[in-house]
Formats: sequence, structure tokens, C-alpha cells
Amino acid sequence: MTSVLYCQLPQSTAPGLSADLVAAGLEVIAKVEDCNKLVQSVVLCAPDVVICDVPQFSNVWFQALKRLEQAMPCPLIVFTHDTDVGRMEKAVACGALVYVVDGYGAHRLRSLVHLAQARFRHSEQQRESYEAIATRLEERKSVDRAKGILMHAQRLSDDDAFSTLRSAAMRSKQRLGQLSQHIIQSANLAEAVNRSGQLRMLSQRVVKLHLLQAAGVQVAQHTALLQESLARVDANLAFLRKNVSQSTYGDLLAQVSQTWGELKAALAHSHVPAMEQQAEALLSGAERLTTSLERSGAGAALKVLNLAGRQRMLAQRFCKYALLCQTVEPAQAEPVLACMRAAQSEFEEALTYLNGIPLSTPDIHHTLAAAGVAWLEMVAASQALARLGSVQGATSMALLAERSEILLGLFEQLATHYAHSMQMLLD
Repeated sequence: MTSVLYCQLPQSTAPGLSADLVAAGLEVIAKVEDCNKLVQSVVLCAPDVVICDVPQFSNVWFQALKRLEQAMPCPLIVFTHDTDVGRMEKAVACGALVYVVDGYGAHRLRSLVHLAQARFRHSEQQRESYEAIATRLEERKSVDRAKGILMHAQRLSDDDAFSTLRSAAMRSKQRLGQLSQHIIQSANLAEAVNRSGQLRMLSQRVVKLHLLQAAGVQVAQHTALLQESLARVDANLAFLRKNVSQSTYGDLLAQVSQTWGELKAALAHSHVPAMEQQAEALLSGAERLTTSLERSGAGAALKVLNLAGRQRMLAQRFCKYALLCQTVEPAQAEPVLACMRAAQSEFEEALTYLNGIPLSTPDIHHTLAAAGVAWLEMVAASQALARLGSVQGATSMALLAERSEILLGLFEQLATHYAHSMQMLLD
């Protein structure tokens, strides 16, 4: 039997509705006398059809019907005395499939129920058809975006990118649109990890460049690089605010932003101790953010991207401490030297790891080899500077600064290689 729930107030259009429904062979499973309880009752009883006896419509009724349409759409019949066309249209917009004005008749109940059910099935078919079309359009957009990512990352033609996508989808037994969405998400996450990782490096680089300015080493060049670094931090923070989940990472990002403001103030006042303190705070905050972003992805390739990005920071950090050693008294140099040695140890350990992992290409091998040479040259320059001091070691200081920038460029390339690798995109 078709089950019916009806909502009927004391002042009704059809006093005998309950008995008429039973006589028509319909199962009355609930009666509601307050339209505010309509949604709750429908959800609890799950009737096949809902009938509302509404002599005159009010906003309360419209709100109840709208909530029902949103919470649990179902075949809905309305009996009413309300002839207002505007309210009629509003009731239909709220889900009324049959709207009977001054036309209640017991002999018509079964036909009206069948009509409401037929219209409901039709509307559901239309909705499903619309959703299927919308899904196909969204999938087509995702495929186009994923093709663009592969074309840019792997230097593929449009046809080759589509062929790569299709083959990968078949291997992984996924729909093309599903795999495309995964590639888009992987590329976005890789970019977020890369941008956040840059903040770690920039926390050290801005102090290094300030120290080079203060030492009179290629002042114009390092002033320009410092301004570029400041702009780069602001750009990366803006990107992360726009592209990462604020509910998940907003607190970490806010902390980084606040610390960055304090570091900029210290740079403006040329106060080295405050500068160093805020740079370390920014490094810690950016490290937490980057690690959290990395852990949100399950792929090993993302960890490698993070590690390669961290090498940029360690190269800048090593150079910074080598320069700081020239600004402190000999009795205060040991803590600075300890930090420099720690940065050197971390860098060399990570470089050995990166050279040994299978996630590699000829471009990556070449870049890692060049990075190894530049690192040895930078360490040698730091040792020469330590022997000669800042006055006699101006050439060593310039070489140290130059090699730190070369290493930065090389590991920027490596981060891009890893971010664009097929394993990163498909993992």
C-alpha cells in the first residue's frame, strides 16, 4: 500500500481526509497538526506521499515546505482555498507537485496521489540527468586542466598528455575525470608545499642579504636581492592564504604572517639580534606549516619535494651563520659555529639521500651533481673567511654569497623537477 503522511490544521478544507484516504486504499502512517513539525515527522516516517491541507498559505507554511524540499524531497499534494497566483507559484517552487484549489474530492484521491508520484519520478529523472550532465562537464574541465598540467610539467603535446592520462586511468582502474581531479589536487598540494618551503629559505636569506649589505659586499646587488626576497615572502603568503584550507592551516599561516611582520620591522631597524630571533621564529613556523602540508599527502614523492626544498633553506642558513661569525666577539662565536656545523651536517646528509633515491631523471642527476660541487666550494669559502676575517676575506665573503645563491637556484630547479615528476602527479 502507498503510505501517506498528512498535515491538517483544525480549520481544514477536507474534514474527512483521514477516512477518505483509508477508504481509497492508502495507508495513513502519521498525522501532523503543526506545520513546524512537518519535516521532523516526514524524516522519521519516510512516507511515500505527503498531503498538506492548507486553507490559506502563510510564510510559516512556505518555510516548512521549503525545509521539507531541502531535507527530504517527496511527492507533495496541497489542498487549499488560496487562489492567489503569487502564493501558488511560491508553493510550487517549494516542492508542491499537485496544487488543488477548492477541488477536494474523495473519489480523486488515488488519481492525485498517482499524479504526484509520477511528477516526482519525472522531476527526479530530470535532476539525475542534469547532475549527470553537470558531472560530465566538470570532468571535462578536470581533464583539460590535468592535460595542461602534464603538458607543462612533462613537455607533452595535447594528444600525448591525453594518451598518458587515459593509460594511467586504465592502469589504476579509475575514471578519467577521477584521475584528472587527483592530478590537479596533487599539483596544487605540491605547489603549496613548495611555496611554504620557500618561506623557510627566505627567513634565512633575508638575514644573510642584510649582513652582506652591512659588510659592504656588492651592496647594490644584495639590496636588490633583499627587496626581491621581501616581495617573494608577501607573494607566497598571499598564495597560501588563497589556496590552502583556512580551517585546517589558518592558525599556522596566521602565526607565520605575524612573525613575518615582526621580522620586517627588525630588518627596517637593522637590529641584528632581533632580526635573528624573528628569523628563527619564522623558520619554525614555516617548518610546521610545510610539514603539515606534506603530511596531508600520502605519496613518498611529496616528502622528497619537501626535503629538496629544505636544502634551499640549509644553504642560506649555513651562509648566514658563516657571516654572523664575523660580527660576534670570539667568546660568543661557539653557539653560532655550532648552528653552522648543524646546518652543514643536515645539508650533507640530505644531499647523500637525494643522490641515492630512485625518484630521479637525467636532469635531476645533473642538478644534484652541480649542487654537490657548489656546496664544496661554499664550505671552502666559509673556511677561508674564518681564517682571514671579514677585512682580508672580502673575496671569500663574496664567493660564499655567490655560491649560496647558486645553490638556491639549483635546488629551486630540483624542487620544480620533483613537483613536475609523473610519480608526484600520479602518486
